[in-house]
Amino acid sequence: MHPDLLSTILLGLVEGITEFLPISSTGHLIVMGQMLGFDGEFSKVFDVVIQLGAILAVCWLYRAKLWRVATTLFTDRTSQRFAVNVLLAFLPAVAIGLVMHDYIKRVLFSTHVVAWSFIIGGIVILAVEKWRAGALTIASTEEMKPKTALAIGLVQCLAMIPGTSRSGATIVGGLLLGMKREAATEFSFFLAIPTMFGAATLDLWKARDALGGSEWGLIGVGFVVAFLSALVVVRGLVGFVSKHGFAPFAWYRIVAGIALLAWLQFG
Repeated sequence: MHPDLLSTILLGLVEGITEFLPISSTGHLIVMGQMLGFDGEFSKVFDVVIQLGAILAVCWLYRAKLWRVATTLFTDRTSQRFAVNVLLAFLPAVAIGLVMHDYIKRVLFSTHVVAWSFIIGGIVILAVEKWRAGALTIASTEEMKPKTALAIGLVQCLAMIPGTSRSGATIVGGLLLGMKREAATEFSFFLAIPTMFGAATLDLWKARDALGGSEWGLIGVGFVVAFLSALVVVRGLVGFVSKHGFAPFAWYRIVAGIALLAWLQFG
């Protein structure tokens, strides 16, 4: 079943708001899709492709930095360190994603998996926040060592389990390896660019024969709404976590996971 225009706008809002928060955009889209009766192969493609709208918001807001890196890549050591660290963190998702993509979509995309991932992820975030609160020293992507970037990329692969959260896994990995909250948050933004572009490209290629004109129209609406709502979130997120940390998102995950399990049991 395809969503109507109102449902498409709602799904775009959910994607844009949740993509960069450590609460799992994929998990929220799976739950919303089930509530709206939006399922099937098209729903999986739709969910991934509208994430590009959210990623474009990062590209726009950080356009000056990304342009500087691109134009000085062969002459500036700082730009080279930035590019190498993002690339190294991206590679594990490529390797594991190509092998596990179909299995994950077929077996793990369920509401029960999302609910338990919400709860477990929230507990992990609370534990990491408490444990690493006084031991965070890395202040930027450029300051990371290559082995740190690669390790964060490996942790990001846990986000292939729906409900885990790509940004949440990246941020937790960064905190565990000594990144300051603001730096871990920004690195999750930068790593999202190649990761989500790669995932969307793969899904579009696999579904190239199934998408018609009406499907592209719905994707376009969701894309634009996700872009606009993500602009708001990305602008405020770094400042928010510098003051409040990630505990509010962890408690939200735990409460949402428990509520979702109750809904599945009694709804």
